[in-house]
Amino acid sequence: MTFSDSLRQVLNLNDLEAQARQHLPKAIFGYVQGGADDGTTILHNREAIERIRLVPRILRDVSRCSQEVTLFGQRFASPFMIAPMGASAVVAYDADNAMARAARAARIPYILSANAITPIEEIGRSYPGCWFAGYQKPDESNIEGMVKRVADAGFSAYFLTADVAVGSNRENNKRNGYTMPFRPTPRLALDMARHPAWLWRTGLRTLRRRGVPKISNIDPVERPSIFSREISAVTGYASFSWKHAEMIRRHWKGALIIKGVLSPDDAKMAREMGADGIVVSNHGGRQLDCAPSPMDVLREIKAECGAMTVLADSGFRRGTDIVKALALGADSVLVGRPFLYAAALGGQKAITHAIGLLQREIHINQSLLGVETCGALREIAQV
Repeated sequence: MTFSDSLRQVLNLNDLEAQARQHLPKAIFGYVQGGADDGTTILHNREAIERIRLVPRILRDVSRCSQEVTLFGQRFASPFMIAPMGASAVVAYDADNAMARAARAARIPYILSANAITPIEEIGRSYPGCWFAGYQKPDESNIEGMVKRVADAGFSAYFLTADVAVGSNRENNKRNGYTMPFRPTPRLALDMARHPAWLWRTGLRTLRRRGVPKISNIDPVERPSIFSREISAVTGYASFSWKHAEMIRRHWKGALIIKGVLSPDDAKMAREMGADGIVVSNHGGRQLDCAPSPMDVLREIKAECGAMTVLADSGFRRGTDIVKALALGADSVLVGRPFLYAAALGGQKAITHAIGLLQREIHINQSLLGVETCGALREIAQV
């Protein structure tokens, strides 16, 4: 089967996971797909979205439906974006650039992860003005240096990933043989050898063209390799607190967003310290297992946000999922894993295909709900 034939079989974002499971080594796929502890939060994210029902309105003129949204002063084509994902270019060759270019062409936001192996400066050229999500050391000189680096690369928004005080319990990674720092083993080598398409198109190609991958964006200067013990710190810092977030606010002149909010009280604190937005998120089920879904708390959190922009992530896969989040008060939604699966299967072309599928679903849903704009979705009835 050719790549084009395979892509034609992808009719929605869920189809990408099934194909990626076959293409990727078990350790790599498990790293992307898995969550913390027993994975109950991953399952609950879907249950919380699926239990919401939408009431359509009929006989309304929907001939001029628009799904455009304005976020932090920028106009975008659709109410979703590509979420930050660490080690993406280990999963798919040059995945960070592929996602950035596809997002730019589609006029949707792209957020680069601090855990990426592709340098900030390179992504800044692929998508000028895109956004960055950082794990920041609790040190003002380091904060000042990192903020300057992000600004010099031309990024326009800084997402502080705030829900990673310590690394979570990822038992699935241990069972599958995926570790950070990366540790080659005979078992892992056999796993990769059994997936020659990934080994040739991503693993060996990355080593040949870029050398040993480095975590490029967690520090103003340091670039530890994926084999270095230093990268155990990329999960965050236990002593990082609101006072350090306020330091970022003082030094960063662009939009500042706090990512990982599930408490209305934390949303209020983010607003009071001068954040421009928050992401209501349980980190896709990858941090605290048994955490609530954003859909459980979104309406209550929205009430505390005032003029702040409210984004949401964790488990969104369909146009209806996004419409539901907007109806509950979100301004836009982050989508992660499916776009990384697309990158692994077919690079920028597959990502563009996935973006188009989601845009088509949103357009159909708006039309059937009788709603011409994303803002008007907050007025629709839900059951």
